[in-house]
Amino acid sequence: MAAFAFSSATRISRDEVYVAAVPLRATPLPPANFLISTAYSLNFWDFQHFMVIIKPSSPPPHSHHQALVCDFQPEDPENIWVAAAALSGRKVPGVILVRKLKKLPTKKCWFVGHSKENAIDAALKFNENWATDLRIGHHDCRDYSQGLVEYLTGEKAVLERLKEINLNKQDNI
Repeated sequence: MAAFAFSSATRISRDEVYVAAVPLRATPLPPANFLISTAYSLNFWDFQHFMVIIKPSSPPPHSHHQALVCDFQPEDPENIWVAAAALSGRKVPGVILVRKLKKLPTKKCWFVGHSKENAIDAALKFNENWATDLRIGHHDCRDYSQGLVEYLTGEKAVLERLKEINLNKQDNI
């Protein structure tokens, strides 16, 4: 993981840190997909998958990637048995994913602050210490995103603030 082209140990960071939400991945069975996509479309906060996006202050030259996304999810999020175990509150094997993005999402993506140090190196260090047993509501994508944002920026309770802002927007519609 440390070989990402964004990383530069000598750079002083003002990397931007974002939180983004996407629909939960579910088993490909039609009822589950329909319920998940409907819940996401209706903006139900608890039916979203959260991730952290890092936009380096100075992307490497000649790179087609603008940002890096880090998230935590079940190893096999579309497996019906994994979903049933996770929804029943049992631990399931999780995985931390780190991927390059060509551009920032245009929807459900919120700037939450600047990193205190090189964000990519710090995120990789954070990931080395993150336990990968996933348990919904206790150690899941929300906890991972909140923990990583706090580690990078020092900001606490970011997801709670974003949820409050999101609910206030819906009340004003």
